[in-house]
Order: sequence, then structure tokens, then C-alpha cells
Amino acid sequence: MPNRVARKVAPLWTALRLMLILTVVLGVGYPLVVFGIGVVAFPGQAEGSYVRDADDQVAGSSLIGQRFDAADGSPLPEYFQPRPSLAGDGYDPLASGGSNLGPESPELIAQIQERRAQVAAFNGVPEADVPVDAVTASGSGLDPDISVEYARLQVPRVASARGLPVADVAALVEESITGRDAGFIGEPRVNVVGLNLALDGLG
Repeated sequence: MPNRVARKVAPLWTALRLMLILTVVLGVGYPLVVFGIGVVAFPGQAEGSYVRDADDQVAGSSLIGQRFDAADGSPLPEYFQPRPSLAGDGYDPLASGGSNLGPESPELIAQIQERRAQVAAFNGVPEADVPVDAVTASGSGLDPDISVEYARLQVPRVASARGLPVADVAALVEESITGRDAGFIGEPRVNVVGLNLALDGLG
């Protein structure tokens, strides 16, 4: 009888030991190794891709957009504005997501028309000149980039609000353009957080 019990218990004990070993190796060891490689090879990305202001204070992340609004929620004219975000109250990493509204949704069409009118009025341009990304949210709601077209559209308004030469602000936008990934993937873009930090450096 004892031998029979031992034979039944032995596989369970083997399975338990295997589970404990795999838990340590795959649940603890592997993540630590991957994190270590990330810290050494890609320190910025591993630590959150933080961007810092002139005082070396963390001002945000280059991977997550943020709003540049006044206390009442109105956009600040002296800053470049990001695209709309439907993640929580806007760019909330804990509530990432889009609207789930289809392209023919009357609600979405109304939202886009309202946003187009607001962006046009805010920047003093015709509604026909407002680019698509200025009135549509990304699927994640966290997109930190805007199109080059949208960045250029905002130059006169930002320059006027800050009392800076338009040429200086326009040059800053051109310096902030990131090309297509691998030379052919996606579109050229401008990181709004980085651009606004550089803008603060101008005055």
C-alpha cells in the first residue's frame, strides 16, 4: 500500500517542482533579463521615454500626448495643440481607446464638423484648410504626434500669441519633423510635447 501511494504522489510532486521552477524562470527571471536588456540597450524607452524641461523636470513622455489647456479647459493659444483624444478626459493612459463610432455615424460626423469649425476659428483659417488629424482622435487616444500640415497651420497663431517672428516658429516646426519610419512606413509627423518644450526655449 505505501508503495502504491508513493507511486501516485511522485508525479504530483514532480509536477509541483516543475511548476515552481518554471514560475521562477519564466515569471521572475525572464522578465528581469528582458528589462535589463531594455535598460542597457534602450534606456530612454525602458524608463518611460520621459522628456524634460529647461529645469530638468519631467514634462511628459514622448510616447503619450497631453493637453495644453487653460484651467477652464480652453486650448492655450501660445502652444501647439494635439489632435483630439477620447481617452478619459484626454490622453489618460488608464483609459486608452477610441470612440467606436463608424465612419457613417451621424454622431461622429457632427463631432467632426464641430471640431473643424472650432479649429478653423481658433487658428483663423478656412474650414477647408483644417487637416483630418486635427478633427479625429486616434484609436488609442494617446497619439503624441500631429501631421506636419497641422503643425504648420498653427504657426501664425502660436507666433502671434507669443510675440515671436513667424519665421522663427516655422523653423522650429521644420526642425521637429520626424520622417517616415524606416524611410517608407507611415507619414512624416511632429511630436507635440517635444515641439512645445522647444517652443518654451524660444521664449
